[in-house]
Amino acid sequence: MRKNTQPKAPFLLAVTVIVSLFMIAPMLLSVMAGLVNNYSAGLKSGLTLRWLGEVWENYGGTVGWSLALAVACVIGTVLLGVPCAYALARSRSRAARIFEELLTLPVAVPGLATALALILAYGQLTAFRQSFAFILVGHMIFTLPFMVRTVSSAFQRDDLLALEEAARSLGANFRQRFMGILVPAVFPAIVAGSLMVFTLSVGEFNLTWMLHTPLTRTLPVGLADSYASMRIEIGSAYTLVFFAVILPVLWGLQYLANLMQKRHGT
Repeated sequence: MRKNTQPKAPFLLAVTVIVSLFMIAPMLLSVMAGLVNNYSAGLKSGLTLRWLGEVWENYGGTVGWSLALAVACVIGTVLLGVPCAYALARSRSRAARIFEELLTLPVAVPGLATALALILAYGQLTAFRQSFAFILVGHMIFTLPFMVRTVSSAFQRDDLLALEEAARSLGANFRQRFMGILVPAVFPAIVAGSLMVFTLSVGEFNLTWMLHTPLTRTLPVGLADSYASMRIEIGSAYTLVFFAVILPVLWGLQYLANLMQKRHGT
């Protein structure tokens, strides 16, 4: 039997535990505050689900819309980002490099500035401005660079270049090469990019806060509203609802991403 020859690192383990507790403790405290009758009195006031009921009654609609927006954002960034990533990966022109840098501007620019630009450009389209489609456009602008960067790196692999050239020499047209060879080869990168886009879209607040209307609130906007205008117990209960809705979805997507990596990764 082989013995474990790796040196133990109790100091690193202790640091990891301390940092983890430091990060998790505030979230646990917030969750606890949403389950007690009175936060000031703590657990002595007794446990209750009353605040969760009020949150669901006032903000329950934000859950479905946030998840739908995130899914639509993933679909949109895949449809736009994958072809764009291929074009950037294959192009060697200076214009392509400039476009690639411009594509990352929404990440560097504050979300409020991006939202203001969208309002100035399309705010006069009343029906569009008052719909969730307006927020979706903002989310796609913000998350598209993450999809493009992730998939573009995969397209640049030397083995894919050789594989594509071999398919071209055998008479395969562009559609056959792209859909039949390249996309399946970079599928793990697409899944990883989709997970990143979904996570960013669900939690995006700054841009969404500027673009939303009273009828187009999302989970993060509703959370901010509950903290600003209601009791601390209701805001904390909203945090618990946020965790209860989002964490299982993220865990499921992460499991799917790992499964796809094992099956299609090369």
